[in-house]
Amino acid sequence: MKIGNLIVENPIILAPMAGVTDYPFRQISREMNCQLIYTEMVSSKGLIYGNRKTRDLMDFDRGKKGLIGIQIFGGDPETMARAAVQIKNHYRPDLIDINMGCPTPKIVKNGSGAALMKVPERAKRVMEAVASAVDIPVTVKIRMGWDHSHVNAVDIAKIAEEVGLKAVAIHGRTREDFYRGEANWDIIREVKREVTIPVIGNGDVFTPEDAKKMMEETGCDGVMVARGVRGNPWLLKRAYYLVKKGEHLPGPTWEERINMAIKHLDMAVAYYGEKVAIPRMRKHIGWYLKGLPGNSDIKDRVNKMNCYQGVKEVLIKYRTELGQKEKNNTFIP
Repeated sequence: MKIGNLIVENPIILAPMAGVTDYPFRQISREMNCQLIYTEMVSSKGLIYGNRKTRDLMDFDRGKKGLIGIQIFGGDPETMARAAVQIKNHYRPDLIDINMGCPTPKIVKNGSGAALMKVPERAKRVMEAVASAVDIPVTVKIRMGWDHSHVNAVDIAKIAEEVGLKAVAIHGRTREDFYRGEANWDIIREVKREVTIPVIGNGDVFTPEDAKKMMEETGCDGVMVARGVRGNPWLLKRAYYLVKKGEHLPGPTWEERINMAIKHLDMAVAYYGEKVAIPRMRKHIGWYLKGLPGNSDIKDRVNKMNCYQGVKEVLIKYRTELGQKEKNNTFIP
């Protein structure tokens, strides 16, 4: 797949997810053979006004092999263009992505995210402004439409191609759906038929088989994995091996899941410091331990702790206890 001048050999892509795809998680994703990864979405206004937290979202390690995309959101064409220029000049990502899919009220109430799909004329001005402002590839992530009475993903994708965007990613739900119900992959196939730029499918990819099925059924050029990687970064590597090599890699063992929770904790504390890292890691630890015996008690304990060493000791002890149960044949996964 070619996105502008970029060669993307691995079609399994890490989606931008607020509160999830931060610096430590992106490093883990790189280890899972993921070539193209996205930052959390960045406010164009926050960037222009010099918000420190906004700038921190875009930190990445250029020394790591792979491609990085920075996603921005906003509803004003001029502000979006200025933000794109700043990003290109100061952070030098491989591409910039425009968020037109976020469904959260605090984003859409300002005319950003999925709200842009309600006003195709303004969406066009935003995409055109960003694409004209920088000389690196610009892409866009959209939904089916605002609601089921206004499904216009095909039209928006055609506009994106017309104004010079280099790829479009489509989540097979409307803004009204949020994440309820099943994603409609038919819209991905429809868009693929109507544009010549790469089309990346998104929605309900939780297993390697889901990724393979999406590509086969829709003809999409790539698969953007989102919620499926929470507590399961191995999905990125397993999906790649199935799609590209036809190989079925085994899923992680219970011990590998706990070890990854500990590793992720170590990385987060090293990057953020204990005070910031521990609250951020609580949800990740919960995701890693989901379905393991006694995980509810462990999560409850972790959620009440603010000490790095204490959280780590809880996880190490939990790993030891499960190992002993497995040894005694009393382990029930």
